[in-house]
Amino acid sequence: MTPSPAHTAPPPAAVAAARTPWPTLIWVLLIGTFLIRSAGFIYPFLAYHLADRGVEGTWASIVLALFGAGWLTGQVVCGAAADRLGRRATLVGAMTGATGVFAVLAQTHGLAALAVSAFLAGVCYDAPRPIVSALIADSVPDEPTRARIAGWRYFAVNLGAACTGAVGGLLTEAVGTTPLFLTNAAACALFAAAAWRFLPARTSTPPPVSGTYRAAFTDVRLMLLWLVSVCALIPVAALYSVLPVMMAQDHLPASAYGFSQVAGAIAVLILSPLLNPYLARRATGNRPMVGLLAVSAVILGAGMGSAGLTSHPAGYAAAVIAAVPGEIVAFVAASNVVNLIAPAHSRGLYAGVWSSTLAVAVIGAPLLASWALSTGAHPFVALVLMACGLTGAVICLPLSVLVHRPRPPATAPPLPQLVAAAQKIG
Repeated sequence: MTPSPAHTAPPPAAVAAARTPWPTLIWVLLIGTFLIRSAGFIYPFLAYHLADRGVEGTWASIVLALFGAGWLTGQVVCGAAADRLGRRATLVGAMTGATGVFAVLAQTHGLAALAVSAFLAGVCYDAPRPIVSALIADSVPDEPTRARIAGWRYFAVNLGAACTGAVGGLLTEAVGTTPLFLTNAAACALFAAAAWRFLPARTSTPPPVSGTYRAAFTDVRLMLLWLVSVCALIPVAALYSVLPVMMAQDHLPASAYGFSQVAGAIAVLILSPLLNPYLARRATGNRPMVGLLAVSAVILGAGMGSAGLTSHPAGYAAAVIAAVPGEIVAFVAASNVVNLIAPAHSRGLYAGVWSSTLAVAVIGAPLLASWALSTGAHPFVALVLMACGLTGAVICLPLSVLVHRPRPPATAPPLPQLVAAAQKIG
């Protein structure tokens, strides 16, 4: 492999990408992402909603698990649907479905209805993630610009989540969860309308074939990336499931957890604009950012793991802040790898399979934490989270080898293309 020459200035491709205006649909997707995240009350306040309906204990856990199962299902199904049915049709359909399902979940009371609507809400809640990823890959040809967009997309997600927590925390006790869930439904309706108005029916000529689940799940590169991402995102999910438990065991008030959340949000606001240009430069060329992904996994494991070594509010806040650079880099680097390994006809499916890692982490983190806390208290939680990050970094070694190999020759084109080619020759 020929080594890349050293540069004292940003590569011309990175400079050109930085000056190229983004398409209108990119702004629609970023603003829509911020909109549904800033009004994304369903997931963080579902437990409170169930308690208001008298569903607690084991049954509440089952309903929450169903939501997580729906989330996992929705990522893969919506990603595949985006390839087969089209990006706009799938996005509009998912957000229209979310509008109805969220409204039902807000109003229903029976346990069976809550369980079914929670599963369907999980399917729709994060459905735009793989569709938006595929749309960005379709619409932006150069990887530096894709990386820059991914960085700002992460920024929009986290800024929106901070708004959700702040607004929801202030209003839940005053107005209850029903108005918040209806607001979430209205935000999805607005995103559906914007997608229908501004997104093209097709971003490119439909491919002759669509990707299959079998092809995606037998791509070793994608499966290794999936494992790395799960290991890296378990510490991220620990922020919402493990951290509050440990802080409660340290007899810290809920305001201390809120302080750690605010500290993390401020770190995202400060560090994202600083890291995005660097990540865009690293994305120049066709060399996937597997090395940066490995580094980010270690940072996430060590950052969130350090929370198990403290009992002071400032220490917990410092752990959250320490993990933020890893989260930013992991999101952009993993997106870069997905873009470079996904066939054009399977971008949605590949993005969906990768996006499912967050749902798996959300389900797995509390289970892992419960085992760790019962086995060895807080220091063992620190060890487990650090081990997750290190495991992700180790898995990056075979992933790096595979993604840097030359691509295998393309498979033979379908019969209709062969016939058309023969007719042209004749």
